[in-house]
Amino acid sequence: MKLKVQTLDAKAKGDIDLNDAVFGVEPRADILHRVVTWQREKARGTARPTRERSDVARTGKKFGKQKGGGTARHGNRRAPIFIGGGKAHGARLRDFNPSLNKKVRALGLKMALSSKAMGGSLVVLEDLDVKDAKTKLLIAQIGKLGFGKTVLVIDAADVDGGVNDNFRKASANIVGVHVLPAVGANVYDILKYETLVLTRAAVEKLEARFALTGGAN
Repeated sequence: MKLKVQTLDAKAKGDIDLNDAVFGVEPRADILHRVVTWQREKARGTARPTRERSDVARTGKKFGKQKGGGTARHGNRRAPIFIGGGKAHGARLRDFNPSLNKKVRALGLKMALSSKAMGGSLVVLEDLDVKDAKTKLLIAQIGKLGFGKTVLVIDAADVDGGVNDNFRKASANIVGVHVLPAVGANVYDILKYETLVLTRAAVEKLEARFALTGGAN
């Protein structure tokens, strides 16, 4: 698959050949659903349990006479009605740690990238070089490119695959623009945003990632 490469100034910068094994996979809703569900479950923290009657360290000794004390007949201080007693019908421990096969996760990422490429929502830029980290100037450039209301920008500007620093700073306050390094590319974010923007370096990084490790995180 061939796509035109542009600059941030909306000027043509040649073409790029996208690997069909990464950007030409027919999307399947069931695979994408499984991967997104797995991602959102992994993002949930452990639900902390409350201490119930059996978990409270208090005496179980009967603390008053059965009759004549003027109070109700209680067996111990762990009862929920006492201060320091156990919680009645409290929250239980829930640990969200689902598993998903690496091959399925890698296939889901390929399908997410392919869905953007096939749907015309993928834009490839030469790079994200901006002279100054000025939000106002970047908004004007993005307006010329016509990205849409929401856009995910993925870059691999340096050796570690990080994002261009000036672009990251300039885009930090722009509503609807989210920036990720190539190593952080994931199915949920790709599908969430209307337009996917990849730099030439990000495309190379993603294709190399699938070639070396299969693409799974």
